[in-house]
Amino acid sequence: MLKRSFDLCVILVASAVVLPIAVLVGIAVRLTSPGPAMYWSDRVGLDNRVFSMPKFRTMRVGTPAVATHLLANPEAHLTPIGSFLRRSSLDELPQLWSILRGHMSLVGPRPALFNQKDLILLRTECGVHQLVPGLTGWAQINGRDELPIPEKVRFDAEYLVQKSFWFDVQILWLTVVRVVRREGVRH
Repeated sequence: MLKRSFDLCVILVASAVVLPIAVLVGIAVRLTSPGPAMYWSDRVGLDNRVFSMPKFRTMRVGTPAVATHLLANPEAHLTPIGSFLRRSSLDELPQLWSILRGHMSLVGPRPALFNQKDLILLRTECGVHQLVPGLTGWAQINGRDELPIPEKVRFDAEYLVQKSFWFDVQILWLTVVRVVRREGVRH
């Protein structure tokens, strides 16, 4: 209950800053590539239930719905501003909607793509599927895109054991530091 209240308070306070930025990003996406500004991705959430998670579109329309590292040449699929949006994490802003709806939290394991069977299976074996996925998480600040799946799940399982309000605050702070430094993003 405290976690959900904290999520909602942070989003309400941040919305005055986030909403104008989100509008500008949406316009920039539309002006720089054909297609919608947002992309709705089927993700795996609490108890392995699938939900639709919005992101600002960083890939061209028609890009296969797989993890970026599985694309033969990810850079060829990026929109003109896609790389910037990913490095700055601005593509994640629409996920605040998923937090408001209760499908996500500010902190938790990043939601897997519906077709990342290996990640979903390992998380289920470790009990991580019992956590609400997050905008950021312990694995995110310890490697983000650079982590192999078993290591990512190890960090997710550590979060499951250590989760607390103050650990979430620490993860949020470290996320801000990593985003400002643009650490751990490949594409």
